[in-house]
Amino acid sequence: MNQSFSVITTQLINIGIVFLNSNDASYPGESDISKYLSLKTAKMKKLFFSLLITAFSINAFAQAPTPGTALPKAIFYKEDGKTFSTEQIPKGKKSLIMFFDASCDHCQKVAGNLSKDTKQLSGVNFYLVSQDVFRSINIFMDTYAKPLKAMKNVKTLQDKDYVFIPLFQPKHYPSLYLYGADKKLIIFTGNEKDVPKVLKLAK
Repeated sequence: MNQSFSVITTQLINIGIVFLNSNDASYPGESDISKYLSLKTAKMKKLFFSLLITAFSINAFAQAPTPGTALPKAIFYKEDGKTFSTEQIPKGKKSLIMFFDASCDHCQKVAGNLSKDTKQLSGVNFYLVSQDVFRSINIFMDTYAKPLKAMKNVKTLQDKDYVFIPLFQPKHYPSLYLYGADKKLIIFTGNEKDVPKVLKLAK
């Protein structure tokens, strides 16, 4: 599932659901026309904002983050439901962020390759971020990245508010971001062949 617009596809499905929910069983009587129009207006607003998010996502995928840019401020969620802000990522140590989808085969390969080099990752803050539910995230980690799950410097986070794409501008799944001790971007890549390069820079 290494598709650049897989998340956008999900958003389009949500838009379709809005349309399905807008089908009324019967047309209202004249006395209820005001209520009917208010309901339709609310649904159209919801549809508009869904389309706006989708357009924003398409634009985000079209742009790639450049080295030297600061780590975006974002809030994700831990498995216990508590929030985790990127502002909590400490300076003084490099940080690696991997944006993934649990069903993406390329993500599974990258996670597996990273799991083989835990020694090189022991000195960085490592965050795996996904829009999947934690049940899927945990299955992914247990199946493809179990050595990483046991590391104290590794955290799995859920992007349930869908802020990652507009803020970090990934091109596709998976996407890797390595930030320096100053929280400035060193390298961004979506190419699984770049894993050795990322690991070398992470030292």
